[in-house]
Amino acid sequence: MGKRLEGLQRMLVILNKLEGKRRYVPVEELKRYVADAMALRGYSGVTQRTLQRDFKEIESLFGISIGFDEKAHGYYIKEEDKNAPERYGQLLQNFDLLNALEGDTNLRTYVLAEHHRPLPSECLPMLISAIKHTHPVVFRYTLVRQGDKVEEKKVLPHYLKESNQRWYLLAYEGDVLKTFGVDRIRDLRICASETFKRNMDINVDELFRDCYGIWNQPDIPVEDVELKYDALDGKFLKSVPLHHSQQVLTDNADEVRIKVHLRITNDFVMELLSRSRSLKVISPPHLRERVRKVYEEALKRNE
Repeated sequence: MGKRLEGLQRMLVILNKLEGKRRYVPVEELKRYVADAMALRGYSGVTQRTLQRDFKEIESLFGISIGFDEKAHGYYIKEEDKNAPERYGQLLQNFDLLNALEGDTNLRTYVLAEHHRPLPSECLPMLISAIKHTHPVVFRYTLVRQGDKVEEKKVLPHYLKESNQRWYLLAYEGDVLKTFGVDRIRDLRICASETFKRNMDINVDELFRDCYGIWNQPDIPVEDVELKYDALDGKFLKSVPLHHSQQVLTDNADEVRIKVHLRITNDFVMELLSRSRSLKVISPPHLRERVRKVYEEALKRNE
């Protein structure tokens, strides 16, 4: 576990450095950066040979190719892979927390971490294998919102996505890209004798840009949402925005008003309710009514 974890952390540190603003990172600078970052995690000894081995592992594990420019004498992420490292920042933090809890490193001397790991699933290794080798999968799927009804599914797996401590499978069922909660999958089987052509034109970042969490429902329109909070709640929302589209409209001693641009899904409404002490929905009216009904029903249940 120790050596494997060290290698994964080192690879993520490399990606973190190479995804910076500069196109090329000089050889010695990269070595120093990786050595310093790993020293903070309780490891030592980063050589040129180690980096070269890590580059090969990065391409194998993450599908990211690292090149070397002779003229600039520096390493870089090849253009077609430039957007990929954005997904590994949180993963790097997760490995830090894993070290803090399980490893004998300096971090645990200073960090008291609340480690939110995605719920474990025995399906993950099989799903990763099916995605990697482009095999369809079949499974029994529990529809929680339909009274735990169970349906047989055969899908073409494309991606795994983590959200709120749960894993989700993005897969084509017929011609439609759907999301399946991995924790609701049972009796998973890989159709090893079949293969499919994976759709590499899916823009995953765009797919979830206008939604909150995992649920991207194209039938729900993208809307402007204006919310009002008191100054105290506003401080938290300014430091940890609700959504990447968040704009601060008003910020004074009495109130903070923000605007977000997204699909109003159930996940988003639940997030609003989680910080509703001073919440007032300014617009749209249908969201204000939806939140009001939730409060009203909660009051009835607690009379």
